[in-house]
Amino acid sequence: MSHEPLKVNYFNPQPLLIIVSGLSGVGKDTLVQALMDRRLPFYFVVTTTSRQPREGEIDGVDYFFVSQIEFQRLVNEGEMLEHAIVYGQFKGVRKTQIREALASGKDVILRIDVQGVKKIRELCPDAITIFLVPTDEQEWIERLLARKSETPESLQNRINAAKDELNQLDLFDYVVLNAKGSLEKAVDTVEAIITAEHHKVRPRQITL
Repeated sequence: MSHEPLKVNYFNPQPLLIIVSGLSGVGKDTLVQALMDRRLPFYFVVTTTSRQPREGEIDGVDYFFVSQIEFQRLVNEGEMLEHAIVYGQFKGVRKTQIREALASGKDVILRIDVQGVKKIRELCPDAITIFLVPTDEQEWIERLLARKSETPESLQNRINAAKDELNQLDLFDYVVLNAKGSLEKAVDTVEAIITAEHHKVRPRQITL
């Protein structure tokens, strides 16, 4: 008895939109870079900011660094998909960049502060949202101080903002511990989340 071969490709993963967020200084940049170092098939969308680059940061790689006037021009022209004022500086994602990224057919990863996550969720409810947390408050404060860019006033502002951000965890699908000295474990967890999402029977529908 012969059988017709199955002609349906049941496993056809669609590109995902993955948002990595978390407290300031929790290691968002480091985690995304570690994902990139693994050469996973994804497109990283670089955030645009009006702040000055920190030591070692490269324009177009870590962020697109622009003046506040230039950033406002992009907003006025409707070029920003989302934007917010974060610790006195503008941050946002350009529409053209994210749409080109999705058109590539690869997963797209955004690194966005909590303020921007709500806007992205409104525009794309099926985006995957991941919130990074440190082991505890002391570890987090030590990370901020290690950057050597914090004044007592700015440190207090970040602590106050962190309390508000932690109250918005319901915006997120996943929370991932990024403990000091355990970066690879956090990266393994995020990679596992992405893999699991690609195997869902009812995949997320990414539209922007």
